[in-house]
Amino acid sequence: MATVALNKLLAGLSPPPFVQPEHYDGLEFKWKIFVLRPGLFKAEACLLGVVLFYTVWFYFGASVNKKKANKWLEAHLPIYEQQFSTPSKGGLVEDGHSDFFNFSTGRRNVESLHTIFRLRPRHDLLQWAFQTGRTFVDLHYNPKDEIQLDFKLAPGALAHNLVWAVVAKDELRNVKEDRWDLTFTKTTENPALPPSLSVMSEYADVTDHMLKPLGNFSLLNFLKDTKISPYFRSLSVTDQPRQRPLGPIPAEEREWHVILSLGVPDSSGDTAAIVSAMFGLVDALNKLHIHPEIKSKLKKTREDLDKELKAEAQKEKQEHLSQAVEDKKAAKRKVEEERIAKLSAAEQQKILEKERKKTLRKSQAKMVRK
Repeated sequence: MATVALNKLLAGLSPPPFVQPEHYDGLEFKWKIFVLRPGLFKAEACLLGVVLFYTVWFYFGASVNKKKANKWLEAHLPIYEQQFSTPSKGGLVEDGHSDFFNFSTGRRNVESLHTIFRLRPRHDLLQWAFQTGRTFVDLHYNPKDEIQLDFKLAPGALAHNLVWAVVAKDELRNVKEDRWDLTFTKTTENPALPPSLSVMSEYADVTDHMLKPLGNFSLLNFLKDTKISPYFRSLSVTDQPRQRPLGPIPAEEREWHVILSLGVPDSSGDTAAIVSAMFGLVDALNKLHIHPEIKSKLKKTREDLDKELKAEAQKEKQEHLSQAVEDKKAAKRKVEEERIAKLSAAEQQKILEKERKKTLRKSQAKMVRK
Protein backbone atom coordinates (compact mmCIF):
# COMPACT_ATOMS: atom_id res chain seq x y z
CA MET A 1 0.00 0.00 0.00
CA ALA A 2 2.82 2.39 0.90
CA THR A 3 4.49 1.74 -2.48
CA VAL A 4 1.25 2.42 -4.36
CA ALA A 5 0.69 5.68 -2.44
CA LEU A 6 4.29 6.77 -3.12
CA ASN A 7 3.91 6.05 -6.84
CA LYS A 8 0.70 8.12 -6.96
CA LEU A 9 2.44 11.01 -5.18
CA LEU A 10 5.39 10.94 -7.58
CA ALA A 11 3.03 10.75 -10.55
CA GLY A 12 1.21 13.84 -9.29
CA LEU A 13 4.47 15.79 -8.87
CA SER A 14 5.92 14.79 -12.25
CA PRO A 15 5.38 17.23 -15.12
CA PRO A 16 3.13 16.08 -17.97
CA PRO A 17 4.97 14.35 -20.82
CA PHE A 18 5.89 16.43 -23.85
CA VAL A 19 3.55 15.89 -26.78
CA GLN A 20 5.18 16.50 -30.13
CA PRO A 21 2.66 18.30 -32.37
CA GLU A 22 2.02 16.58 -35.65
CA HIS A 23 1.98 19.83 -37.63
CA TYR A 24 4.32 22.76 -36.85
CA ASP A 25 4.62 25.65 -39.28
CA GLY A 26 6.44 28.14 -37.01
CA LEU A 27 10.09 29.20 -36.85
CA GLU A 28 12.43 26.22 -36.77
CA PHE A 29 16.22 25.73 -36.53
CA LYS A 30 17.86 22.47 -37.61
CA TRP A 31 21.38 21.22 -37.21
CA LYS A 32 21.99 17.58 -38.01
CA ILE A 33 19.76 15.57 -35.66
CA PHE A 34 18.94 18.59 -33.49
CA VAL A 35 15.79 20.65 -34.03
CA LEU A 36 14.79 23.83 -32.15
CA ARG A 37 11.25 25.15 -32.42
CA PRO A 38 11.06 28.43 -30.40
CA GLY A 39 7.27 28.58 -30.70
CA LEU A 40 6.96 25.61 -28.34
CA PHE A 41 8.79 27.45 -25.54
CA LYS A 42 6.77 30.65 -25.14
CA ALA A 43 6.15 30.18 -21.41
CA GLU A 44 9.83 29.40 -20.78
CA ALA A 45 10.88 32.45 -22.81
CA CYS A 46 8.58 34.73 -20.76
CA LEU A 47 9.93 33.30 -17.51
CA LEU A 48 13.51 33.76 -18.68
CA GLY A 49 12.73 37.33 -19.69
CA VAL A 50 11.31 38.12 -16.25
CA VAL A 51 14.37 36.61 -14.54
CA LEU A 52 16.75 38.59 -16.77
CA PHE A 53 14.82 41.82 -16.20
CA TYR A 54 14.85 41.33 -12.41
CA THR A 55 18.58 40.54 -12.48
CA VAL A 56 19.42 43.63 -14.53
CA TRP A 57 17.22 45.76 -12.24
CA PHE A 58 18.99 44.35 -9.17
CA TYR A 59 22.52 45.10 -10.36
CA PHE A 60 21.59 48.50 -11.79
CA GLY A 61 19.80 49.58 -8.59
CA ALA A 62 22.63 48.33 -6.35
CA SER A 63 25.14 50.21 -8.53
CA VAL A 64 23.14 53.45 -8.36
CA ASN A 65 22.95 53.30 -4.54
CA LYS A 66 26.64 52.56 -4.15
CA LYS A 67 27.60 55.41 -6.48
CA LYS A 68 25.36 57.85 -4.57
CA ALA A 69 26.95 56.95 -1.23
CA ASN A 70 30.53 56.96 -2.53
CA LYS A 71 30.05 60.26 -4.37
CA TRP A 72 28.80 61.98 -1.21
CA LEU A 73 31.59 60.55 0.93
CA GLU A 74 34.26 61.55 -1.57
CA ALA A 75 32.95 65.13 -1.61
CA HIS A 76 33.06 65.34 2.21
CA LEU A 77 36.17 63.26 2.87
CA PRO A 78 38.44 66.36 2.86
CA ILE A 79 36.38 67.71 5.80
CA TYR A 80 36.75 64.40 7.65
CA GLU A 81 40.49 64.30 6.97
CA GLN A 82 40.86 67.83 8.27
CA GLN A 83 38.82 67.21 11.43
CA PHE A 84 39.86 63.68 12.43
CA SER A 85 43.23 62.16 13.10
CA THR A 86 41.76 58.79 12.09
CA PRO A 87 39.24 59.32 9.29
CA SER A 88 37.98 56.18 7.63
CA LYS A 89 39.86 56.01 4.34
CA GLY A 90 38.70 52.47 3.65
CA GLY A 91 35.51 53.75 2.09
CA LEU A 92 32.07 52.47 2.97
CA VAL A 93 30.94 49.33 4.71
CA GLU A 94 27.88 47.83 3.03
CA ASP A 95 24.95 46.28 4.85
CA GLY A 96 22.86 44.97 2.00
CA HIS A 97 22.59 47.23 -1.03
CA SER A 98 20.77 50.22 0.48
CA ASP A 99 22.57 50.76 3.81
CA PHE A 100 26.17 52.00 4.00
CA PHE A 101 28.35 53.06 6.94
CA ASN A 102 31.51 55.02 7.60
CA PHE A 103 33.32 55.43 10.93
CA SER A 104 35.76 58.15 11.99
CA THR A 105 37.45 58.93 15.28
CA GLY A 106 40.27 60.94 16.80
CA ARG A 107 39.06 64.46 17.49
CA ARG A 108 38.67 66.77 20.46
CA ASN A 109 35.11 66.76 21.87
CA VAL A 110 34.09 63.89 19.52
CA GLU A 111 34.53 60.29 20.57
CA SER A 112 33.36 59.01 17.17
CA LEU A 113 31.34 59.88 14.09
CA HIS A 114 29.13 57.35 12.36
CA THR A 115 28.06 58.40 8.87
CA ILE A 116 25.05 56.29 7.93
CA PHE A 117 23.42 56.11 4.50
CA ARG A 118 19.87 54.74 4.30
CA LEU A 119 18.95 54.77 0.64
CA ARG A 120 15.84 53.57 -1.13
CA PRO A 121 15.90 49.86 -2.10
CA ARG A 122 16.57 50.46 -5.78
CA HIS A 123 17.97 46.94 -6.10
CA ASP A 124 14.71 45.32 -4.94
CA LEU A 125 12.03 45.74 -7.60
CA LEU A 126 9.17 44.49 -5.42
CA GLN A 127 10.06 46.67 -2.43
CA TRP A 128 10.63 49.67 -4.69
CA ALA A 129 7.22 49.14 -6.31
CA PHE A 130 5.58 48.76 -2.88
CA GLN A 131 7.08 52.03 -1.63
CA THR A 132 6.11 53.86 -4.80
CA GLY A 133 2.56 52.49 -4.71
CA ARG A 134 2.14 53.38 -1.04
CA THR A 135 2.85 57.05 -1.77
CA PHE A 136 -0.40 57.17 -3.75
CA VAL A 137 -2.40 55.71 -0.85
CA ASP A 138 -0.71 57.28 2.19
CA LEU A 139 -0.17 61.00 1.65
CA HIS A 140 2.12 61.18 4.71
CA TYR A 141 4.41 58.44 3.39
CA ASN A 142 7.34 59.87 1.47
CA PRO A 143 10.37 57.54 1.27
CA LYS A 144 13.65 59.36 0.64
CA ASP A 145 17.35 58.76 0.60
CA GLU A 146 18.81 59.77 3.96
CA ILE A 147 22.27 60.53 5.31
CA GLN A 148 22.70 60.61 9.07
CA LEU A 149 25.75 61.95 10.88
CA ASP A 150 25.80 60.66 14.44
CA PHE A 151 28.40 62.46 16.56
CA LYS A 152 29.03 60.65 19.83
CA LEU A 153 30.40 63.38 22.08
CA ALA A 154 33.43 62.95 24.29
CA PRO A 155 32.90 63.33 28.09
CA GLY A 156 32.65 67.00 29.01
CA ALA A 157 31.78 68.24 25.51
CA LEU A 158 28.23 68.99 26.71
CA ALA A 159 27.91 69.93 30.37
CA HIS A 160 24.10 69.79 30.46
CA ASN A 161 21.54 67.02 30.25
CA LEU A 162 19.04 68.07 27.61
CA VAL A 163 17.09 67.02 24.54
CA TRP A 164 16.70 69.63 21.82
CA ALA A 165 16.05 69.47 18.08
CA VAL A 166 15.22 71.47 14.97
CA VAL A 167 13.13 69.48 12.49
CA ALA A 168 11.75 70.13 9.01
CA LYS A 169 7.95 70.21 9.33
CA ASP A 170 7.40 67.47 6.77
CA GLU A 171 9.62 65.21 8.92
CA LEU A 172 7.86 65.79 12.25
CA ARG A 173 5.63 62.74 12.01
CA ASN A 174 8.49 60.36 11.22
CA VAL A 175 10.70 61.84 13.91
CA LYS A 176 8.03 61.51 16.60
CA GLU A 177 7.46 57.86 15.66
CA ASP A 178 11.13 56.87 15.45
CA ARG A 179 12.77 58.84 18.26
CA TRP A 180 11.82 58.05 21.85
CA ASP A 181 14.23 60.67 23.21
CA LEU A 182 12.29 63.44 21.46
CA THR A 183 9.15 62.53 23.44
CA PHE A 184 10.76 64.62 26.21
CA THR A 185 10.16 67.75 24.13
CA LYS A 186 7.33 70.03 23.08
CA THR A 187 7.03 71.10 19.44
CA THR A 188 6.87 74.86 18.90
CA GLU A 189 7.40 77.52 16.25
CA ASN A 190 10.25 80.04 16.51
CA PRO A 191 10.12 83.35 14.64
CA ALA A 192 13.90 83.38 14.25
CA LEU A 193 13.81 80.22 12.13
CA PRO A 194 12.54 79.74 8.57
CA PRO A 195 8.81 78.81 8.48
CA SER A 196 9.68 75.31 7.19
CA LEU A 197 11.34 74.39 10.51
CA SER A 198 9.97 73.56 13.95
CA VAL A 199 11.72 73.38 17.30
CA MET A 200 11.44 70.42 19.67
CA SER A 201 12.65 71.46 23.10
CA GLU A 202 12.08 70.63 26.75
CA TYR A 203 12.06 74.31 27.71
CA ALA A 204 11.98 77.57 25.74
CA ASP A 205 15.04 78.78 27.66
CA VAL A 206 17.11 76.00 26.08
CA THR A 207 16.00 77.08 22.59
CA ASP A 208 16.87 80.71 23.28
CA HIS A 209 20.40 79.78 24.28
CA MET A 210 20.90 77.28 21.44
CA LEU A 211 19.96 79.86 18.81
CA LYS A 212 22.14 82.58 20.30
CA PRO A 213 25.79 82.80 19.21
CA LEU A 214 27.90 80.34 21.18
CA GLY A 215 31.28 82.00 21.22
CA ASN A 216 32.20 82.56 17.55
CA PHE A 217 29.65 80.02 16.32
CA SER A 218 26.04 80.77 15.33
CA LEU A 219 23.81 77.79 14.55
CA LEU A 220 20.99 80.09 13.47
CA ASN A 221 22.99 81.40 10.51
CA PHE A 222 23.37 77.89 9.08
CA LEU A 223 19.73 76.95 9.66
CA LYS A 224 18.66 80.05 7.69
CA ASP A 225 20.92 79.21 4.73
CA THR A 226 18.62 78.67 1.72
CA LYS A 227 21.21 76.42 0.03
CA ILE A 228 20.94 73.90 2.86
CA SER A 229 17.18 73.99 3.47
CA PRO A 230 16.22 71.64 0.57
CA TYR A 231 18.29 68.84 2.14
CA PHE A 232 17.92 69.57 5.85
CA ARG A 233 15.72 67.06 7.72
CA SER A 234 16.63 67.33 11.39
CA LEU A 235 19.31 68.27 13.89
CA SER A 236 19.19 67.06 17.48
CA VAL A 237 21.29 67.34 20.61
CA THR A 238 20.39 64.62 23.08
CA ASP A 239 21.51 62.90 26.26
CA GLN A 240 18.94 60.11 25.90
CA PRO A 241 18.92 56.95 23.75
CA ARG A 242 16.75 56.91 20.65
CA GLN A 243 14.90 53.81 21.84
CA ARG A 244 13.35 53.57 25.31
CA PRO A 245 15.80 51.69 27.59
CA LEU A 246 14.70 48.65 29.58
CA GLY A 247 16.10 50.10 32.81
CA PRO A 248 18.06 53.06 34.26
CA ILE A 249 21.32 53.72 32.43
CA PRO A 250 24.35 53.79 34.76
CA ALA A 251 26.16 57.14 34.88
CA GLU A 252 29.32 55.70 33.31
CA GLU A 253 27.32 54.38 30.32
CA ARG A 254 25.40 57.58 29.51
CA GLU A 255 26.07 59.09 26.10
CA TRP A 256 25.59 62.50 24.52
CA HIS A 257 24.95 62.75 20.79
CA VAL A 258 24.59 65.39 18.10
CA ILE A 259 22.64 63.86 15.20
CA LEU A 260 22.26 65.53 11.81
CA SER A 261 19.88 64.03 9.24
CA LEU A 262 20.06 65.13 5.61
CA GLY A 263 18.55 64.21 2.29
CA VAL A 264 20.98 63.20 -0.45
CA PRO A 265 21.76 66.38 -2.42
CA ASP A 266 21.69 66.63 -6.20
CA SER A 267 25.25 67.89 -6.09
CA SER A 268 27.23 66.11 -3.40
CA GLY A 269 29.04 69.26 -2.29
CA ASP A 270 25.82 71.16 -1.47
CA THR A 271 25.80 69.85 2.13
CA ALA A 272 29.49 70.49 2.82
CA ALA A 273 28.75 73.76 4.65
CA ILE A 274 26.31 72.24 7.16
CA VAL A 275 28.55 69.19 7.72
CA SER A 276 31.50 71.44 8.43
CA ALA A 277 29.32 73.56 10.73
CA MET A 278 28.55 70.52 12.92
CA PHE A 279 32.11 70.46 14.16
CA GLY A 280 31.77 74.10 15.17
CA LEU A 281 28.54 73.27 17.00
CA VAL A 282 30.17 70.39 18.87
CA ASP A 283 33.01 72.66 20.00
CA ALA A 284 30.59 75.42 21.04
CA LEU A 285 28.25 73.24 23.15
CA ASN A 286 30.47 73.53 26.22
CA LYS A 287 29.79 77.29 26.08
CA LEU A 288 26.03 76.72 26.35
CA HIS A 289 24.57 78.44 29.44
CA ILE A 290 21.23 77.45 30.94
CA HIS A 291 19.49 79.12 33.87
CA PRO A 292 19.95 77.24 37.16
CA GLU A 293 16.17 76.84 37.55
CA ILE A 294 15.91 75.10 34.15
CA LYS A 295 18.93 72.93 34.94
CA SER A 296 17.17 71.78 38.12
CA LYS A 297 14.02 70.92 36.16
CA LEU A 298 16.02 68.98 33.57
CA LYS A 299 17.77 67.06 36.32
CA LYS A 300 14.48 66.24 38.08
CA THR A 301 12.95 64.97 34.82
CA ARG A 302 15.76 62.47 34.47
CA GLU A 303 15.62 61.43 38.10
CA ASP A 304 11.90 60.75 37.74
CA LEU A 305 12.58 58.79 34.55
CA ASP A 306 15.21 56.65 36.30
CA LYS A 307 12.73 55.86 39.08
CA GLU A 308 10.08 54.92 36.53
CA LEU A 309 12.47 52.73 34.55
CA LYS A 310 13.73 51.07 37.74
CA ALA A 311 10.17 50.31 38.88
CA GLU A 312 9.31 48.88 35.45
CA ALA A 313 12.46 46.74 35.43
CA GLN A 314 11.70 45.39 38.92
CA LYS A 315 8.10 44.65 37.95
CA GLU A 316 9.19 42.81 34.82
CA LYS A 317 11.78 40.86 36.82
CA GLN A 318 9.13 39.87 39.36
CA GLU A 319 6.81 38.77 36.56
CA HIS A 320 9.57 36.62 35.10
CA LEU A 321 10.24 35.06 38.51
CA SER A 322 6.53 34.37 39.04
CA GLN A 323 6.30 32.82 35.58
CA ALA A 324 9.36 30.67 36.30
CA VAL A 325 7.75 29.43 39.52
CA GLU A 326 4.52 28.64 37.68
CA ASP A 327 6.41 26.82 34.93
CA LYS A 328 8.27 24.78 37.54
CA LYS A 329 5.01 23.86 39.30
CA ALA A 330 3.40 22.92 35.98
CA ALA A 331 6.37 20.71 35.08
CA LYS A 332 6.20 19.06 38.50
CA ARG A 333 2.45 18.42 38.09
CA LYS A 334 3.02 16.91 34.66
CA VAL A 335 5.65 14.51 36.00
CA GLU A 336 3.31 13.50 38.85
CA GLU A 337 0.39 12.96 36.47
CA GLU A 338 2.54 10.78 34.23
CA ARG A 339 3.64 8.75 37.27
CA ILE A 340 0.05 8.28 38.46
CA ALA A 341 -1.07 7.29 34.96
CA LYS A 342 1.28 4.31 35.09
CA LEU A 343 -0.25 3.00 38.38
CA SER A 344 -3.05 0.48 38.70
CA ALA A 345 -6.67 1.62 38.96
CA ALA A 346 -6.79 0.80 42.72
CA GLU A 347 -3.64 2.82 43.45
CA GLN A 348 -4.96 5.73 41.39
CA GLN A 349 -8.22 5.62 43.39
CA LYS A 350 -6.27 5.80 46.68
CA ILE A 351 -4.34 8.85 45.48
CA LEU A 352 -7.54 10.59 44.31
CA GLU A 353 -9.21 9.91 47.68
CA LYS A 354 -6.17 11.30 49.48
CA GLU A 355 -6.26 14.48 47.38
CA ARG A 356 -10.02 14.85 48.01
CA LYS A 357 -9.56 14.68 51.79
CA LYS A 358 -6.66 17.15 51.61
CA THR A 359 -8.79 19.63 49.63
CA LEU A 360 -11.67 19.19 52.08
CA ARG A 361 -9.43 19.96 55.09
CA LYS A 362 -8.15 23.12 53.42
CA SER A 363 -11.68 24.39 52.70
CA GLN A 364 -12.77 23.66 56.31
CA ALA A 365 -9.73 25.54 57.65
CA LYS A 366 -10.63 28.57 55.54
CA MET A 367 -14.21 28.52 56.86
CA VAL A 368 -12.94 28.43 60.47
CA ARG A 369 -10.65 31.42 59.89
CA LYS A 370 -13.55 33.41 58.45
